[in-house]
Amino acid sequence: MKKYFFAIFFIFFVYNLQSQVLIALLLGDKLNTGKIEFGLDGGINFSNISNLETDKYLRAWNLGFYFDIKMKDQLFFNTGVLVKSSVGTDNLTQSDLEFLGASIYNFEEENFNNGNYSQKISYFLVPTLLKYKFKNHIHVEAGPQFGLMYKAWIEYNYEEGGDSGRIKENNKEDVNRFDVGLVGGIGYRFLKGLGWTVGVRYQYGLTNVYKDVSGKRNNSLYLKLNIPFGISQEKKDEINKIKDKNSEKKEAKKQEKKEAKKNKKNNNL
Repeated sequence: MKKYFFAIFFIFFVYNLQSQVLIALLLGDKLNTGKIEFGLDGGINFSNISNLETDKYLRAWNLGFYFDIKMKDQLFFNTGVLVKSSVGTDNLTQSDLEFLGASIYNFEEENFNNGNYSQKISYFLVPTLLKYKFKNHIHVEAGPQFGLMYKAWIEYNYEEGGDSGRIKENNKEDVNRFDVGLVGGIGYRFLKGLGWTVGVRYQYGLTNVYKDVSGKRNNSLYLKLNIPFGISQEKKDEINKIKDKNSEKKEAKKQEKKEAKKNKKNNNL
């Protein structure tokens, strides 16, 4: 019963969040009141599944949207959804493939080493984090992250006789639908706290990846880039002021160099 309740709540939450994103993209600045910021969330992640024989990390790109909701002066609630996000593990061994019940791998060792096997799982990922922004434009964040699995497969990439190929075997039925992890991260925002944000997050898995199997959990390191959309007019004015000041500084430096060259030339006469 709890699983069904959680499923209904999660689907409703993701649907509602996606609706908010569409509304935000359509209305732009009108929705940005200074208390809510939304934008593009993208980057690359390195993940593995604990307690498999392989310890190789799987690399994948991710893309989605984020919301920063202001709670107090420097305290924010961060959420959103990564709509394109795959985690898993790379370079599966024969023992791992036997555990997974894969049927696409070649038992002959000489052929087995000609390719690479990986487990890939796609989730809708929803972080629910508290974010604290320091005055030096660095932030820290922590909280749970929830995942809804919609696709899972074992992938074999190989090269043979100068040709390359890819074979996929679906194992979605063996993977638990929901995933939960604890997330911690740190980031820095450019343009004196008004521009793009770069950051890193780490997710420590709390739930089992596979059905009826304990100890196999998702762990991921995310390198992130956040690009705000539809910023308020107030922030636009602040950004323009910063850009104007930077331009004035550059112009002043040019003038200083010109004056220095002129004075040097006069001294040599």
